Amino acid sequence: MTKHTEQFKLEIVQQYALGTLGYKSLATLHGLNYARVRLWVSLYHHHGAAGLAKKFSHYDAEFKLSVLQHMWAKDLSYGQVAALFNIRSPGSIGHWERCYHDGGIDALIPRSRGGAKKMPDSLLPKPPLPPDHDPGTREELLAEVNHLRMENAYLKKLQALIQLQQQQRATARKKRK
Repeated sequence: MTKHTEQFKLEIVQQYALGTLGYKSLATLHGLNYARVRLWVSLYHHHGAAGLAKKFSHYDAEFKLSVLQHMWAKDLSYGQVAALFNIRSPGSIGHWERCYHDGGIDALIPRSRGGAKKMPDSLLPKPPLPPDHDPGTREELLAEVNHLRMENAYLKKLQALIQLQQQQRATARKKRK
């Protein structure tokens, strides 16, 4: 979401064009950073009203490299190059330059956004059932489930009994002492 409308930017540029106010005084008057006013004026000078329009773009590595080479050949600042190539954020050119010096052209290739995937795209295939595996009828399966439930309940009661006996022994030992 943009903070300032195109109409507001155009009014600021037109006020600057009148020549009565400079970058800093216009910025102070409207509560802006003077570099922002200077960028809007420069964008308007190079691209007209289209330079003030909203722009959401992603640049490929070749474009980034051509911008950097032009900047180095003409000895321009980030702001001048941003205005010339209609790039909204002059700071991104500095980032491109650092990336290029650190990793070459490969570092300028846009990366996908977001974190690495933690789960694979597809689930692992289920292992095939052995040929002799027959799940049986519904009644057989229900009988097996009931048997396993009874076995589980028996083991829980046995564990509770063992714990009770251990507690009784511990209290008996404490009384003897």
